[in-house]
Amino acid sequence: MFDFQIKASCSKTKARIGSFETPHGVVMTPRFMPVGTLGTVKGVTPSQLAGTGAQMVLANTFHLHLQPGEEVIANAGGLHSFMGWDGPILTDSGGFQVFSLADLNKIDDHGVSFRNPRNGSQIELTPEKAIEIQMSLGADVVMAFDQCPPYPSTQNDVEEACRRTNNWLERCVKVHSRKDQALFGIVQGGCFPSLRELSAKQICSFDLPGIAIGGVSVGEPVEDMHRIVKQVLPLLPEDRPRYLMGIGTLPEMALAVANGIDLFDCVLPTRLGRHGTALVAGERWNLRNARFRNDHRPLDKSCFCEACKHHSRAYLHHLIRSDELLGLSLLSIHNISHLIRFTSAMAKAIAEGCFSEDFAPWNTDSPARHTW
Repeated sequence: MFDFQIKASCSKTKARIGSFETPHGVVMTPRFMPVGTLGTVKGVTPSQLAGTGAQMVLANTFHLHLQPGEEVIANAGGLHSFMGWDGPILTDSGGFQVFSLADLNKIDDHGVSFRNPRNGSQIELTPEKAIEIQMSLGADVVMAFDQCPPYPSTQNDVEEACRRTNNWLERCVKVHSRKDQALFGIVQGGCFPSLRELSAKQICSFDLPGIAIGGVSVGEPVEDMHRIVKQVLPLLPEDRPRYLMGIGTLPEMALAVANGIDLFDCVLPTRLGRHGTALVAGERWNLRNARFRNDHRPLDKSCFCEACKHHSRAYLHHLIRSDELLGLSLLSIHNISHLIRFTSAMAKAIAEGCFSEDFAPWNTDSPARHTW
């Protein structure tokens, strides 16, 4: 259980193909993981989600605690049964809400006190509580409770967040008791190299089944994100899955895979879909634009998702312009498929020896063109 095997690696980069065993199936890496915050990937049914090639999906501890409550989900037999998804699930700890709901919370060494965004009541989330909730939810992979500092922050503030993240991880490890769950730690440190190095060494010392890099894609320049990935990856154990949190843009995914990242997640594909935008060959197409009104070609002829197999650009344009929910759902399905196809294409390119950190399989000059 939770065995991670490297199946192939790239001779020119640190990219690798891996398999990660969980109680609900094997996750082949590199792999993009769709986000289903409230136990649902917005606008996409579980069977449609499986059709995109998704293997592991995410849900959020904080939001499921607020609604419907972990007791309801536990009584349903756990999150897999509750949401009708029989594949692997990862639950975020709620640590990101420490960042995203900063105006509603108060942080100290004990934990975080929140004002409930639904009704204004006071709630408290501690490392122990976050793990207890996740054990009740029953996900395959659970994340340690951490403090994600905003960008920009002073070095003193980030140092304090790193100290708390390390101390909170120790408390998470003590309370976590489910053998059928893998607990991952999270490296923080903001944009400060010395703090990233310190955090990586501290988190690695717990010898957990997997490690994540957090605190990126929070407003910092993309060059800083690249630098952090390149700095931290050599500090992490090679025989464990490595997860870069909150990343879903293709250049950043390619560079991260080239440096040894295995897993990604991001709300971007469904968020874009709900706003009428499709991801096609690395571009973002606004389907509201008039140029699609009489375009009866598939959205992407190289894609075999439900939207591309059965519907034209003109039909999708019509649905979006008419504010039909089906259009938003089809674009979300396509966008998820696009990112999963991209990670699958990277895996094939690694196996065939034609992968690089600027991987772009739709480029006709690229030796990886046939992998897309």
